[in-house]
Amino acid sequence: MKIKKLSRLLLLTLIVLNSNFIFGQEEEEQILYYQMEPLDDSLFINIQQQLFIDPPDPKAEIVVDVRNATDQTISVKGSLYPLLALKPETRARITTYPFKLNLEETINYGSLFTRVIQKLRFNNLLNPPTVFQISPTLGYINPYVQIMGGERFGIPMKKDIGLSIGFGTPYSGALETNFSEVNFHILGAKVGVFLPVDAMVELKSSENHNNLYVTDGIQMSYTVPFGNFFEVGYLSASSEFSPTFLDKYTKNTVNKNNIVYNPDSTIRFQPYLLQGGFLNWEFRYPVKVLGALRSKFYVARFIDEMHAGFTGRELTLAGSVFDLRMDYMFNSPVRQNQFVMDISVQKIFDYWAYSSIAIGPSIIISKLSSGGLGFNSFFVNIRVKVGSSL
Repeated sequence: MKIKKLSRLLLLTLIVLNSNFIFGQEEEEQILYYQMEPLDDSLFINIQQQLFIDPPDPKAEIVVDVRNATDQTISVKGSLYPLLALKPETRARITTYPFKLNLEETINYGSLFTRVIQKLRFNNLLNPPTVFQISPTLGYINPYVQIMGGERFGIPMKKDIGLSIGFGTPYSGALETNFSEVNFHILGAKVGVFLPVDAMVELKSSENHNNLYVTDGIQMSYTVPFGNFFEVGYLSASSEFSPTFLDKYTKNTVNKNNIVYNPDSTIRFQPYLLQGGFLNWEFRYPVKVLGALRSKFYVARFIDEMHAGFTGRELTLAGSVFDLRMDYMFNSPVRQNQFVMDISVQKIFDYWAYSSIAIGPSIIISKLSSGGLGFNSFFVNIRVKVGSSL
């Protein structure tokens, strides 16, 4: 009698387990028409190399259609190819790719809110950086050119020997400073010059009281070995401001209201006119955030001002690709605290510019000349990607 009861119990358990397995299979419906989220750089590059696409773009838009067993295709940046053009092992990685955006899913009025949440890949929030990002001698290599602020555009001449160019300081926002620089890099050391380019700061006709103005000078720094984590250097202005330039940056044209006075005629706000020498440093932690090709968190001291922030290139979120930069400047001997943010969105333009150009707003939030908090600057920033990513 007991044996019969045990056998019935075992049979019932097997039925329940089997039904759960069947239902689980039905719930995991196979996706046959989908876009691959750009979260695997090596696979995306491998696909394009096999299709003779040069240069390959690790953030390219790739759409796979395997609904028809006799006509399976893959689309790369709008160009259609037969899936059979790829190697069998590559096709297997494509069909089993875990990060798919289902292009056949049903859309309803609630999709506006639910689809974004479903597409977020929180398990890809943080990942280890690339080898180039943690190299103290190669970390300067950077294929991204930004017209105002941000990381320097790094051009390798031969591995750890190269040049870098930047417009604005690494921490400045849109229309904030006339600072520009050119540097030479070798084995982790950097030697360069900076000089004024006034064209950008003259585009804004008000709220220039928190700007940074420079003449010309030299700078040098060294990235300590054992990872691209700490850089220390020295910057010195070679020339003082002549009376003509002092008037230009404080009284004339768009700068006529740059010095803001209190009712008792004492100075309330004024721009930073850079003179003298400064010890600078940056502690940074390179990390891959949201599949970014280049990103880091940092704390820095630059010309006696403290900075803390994040910068990332080609982050991926819910199928979108964008750059994000945030910097908070504080503890300045002259200027007011300020927050800088750039958001540049990719995939707006066509053809070669589809994955090469990102564009978006750049803002600075600080104290206005009236004393209240607001937008000191609001402008459009542009980033251009030259060559392939590292």
